[in-house]
Amino acid sequence: MTTRRPPRSPNPAAPRGNPPGGRRAARAAQPPRKAAPAPENEEGPQRIAKLLARAGVGSRRDVERMIEEGRIALNGETISQPAPLLASLDGLTVDGNPVAKPVSTRLYRFHKPAGCLTAARDPKGRKTIYDILPKGLPRLMPVGRLDYNTEGLLLLTNDGEFKRQLELPASGVERTYRARAFGDISQTQLEDLVEGIEIDGIRYGKIDANLERRTGRNQWIELTLTEGKNREVRRVLEHLGLQVSRLIRTRYGEFDIRDLDVGAVEIVPRDALFQFRRRMAK
Repeated sequence: MTTRRPPRSPNPAAPRGNPPGGRRAARAAQPPRKAAPAPENEEGPQRIAKLLARAGVGSRRDVERMIEEGRIALNGETISQPAPLLASLDGLTVDGNPVAKPVSTRLYRFHKPAGCLTAARDPKGRKTIYDILPKGLPRLMPVGRLDYNTEGLLLLTNDGEFKRQLELPASGVERTYRARAFGDISQTQLEDLVEGIEIDGIRYGKIDANLERRTGRNQWIELTLTEGKNREVRRVLEHLGLQVSRLIRTRYGEFDIRDLDVGAVEIVPRDALFQFRRRMAK
């Protein structure tokens, strides 16, 4: 069968470095997406959850959970809800430890291997990304998640607010995956995903999918999306009758896994991060 695009690499298992083309002509013909929401004012009093997220304690949701668990206090008194406005971190503690003042935002690329969790710990004792990351790194939070058996690019940051911005579908940050799947599928079926699809009552938004290469009933499929719901790629392909045997995230926004070995981590240069955040704000 002749696929829509010729193979890009002699080794289908190797993640590609360059961002995928996808259906460029169709994408260019579509109206521009809505701009991401303007960043909130960083001056003056702010909610406790936001202050602690900016300080790298965790995402706002993480902080709100810590507050519910009674782990956060102000001047020795346990905080009961995240709404109070504070002008600084003075007097705030987490598990009895003073909160350090936030440092400048950092972003790292990490090539996550299969067979580890995107979590700080696992009750079942399975390996997590923090068992693999080198010692000496600052406290880092994953931007989104990759399943236990999903590999590829995982961004890490010390800034909870930046993490939240990157994850929000409204920000329009694209994620690209390559899936090796067994079964029968046509390019036409994949192109229908551009309209979105509903599976078991869950609505998945636009997916730009292309059949890269096929050997018998095995194929590599490239998919680009902006939502990143839980197990989205696997569920969509399984709904189409395919069995996913390998899933690799190759790109998140402007960042990819080019020249990054499995298990390696590398900081994004400050100027590249600055330019990326400027473009996101437009």
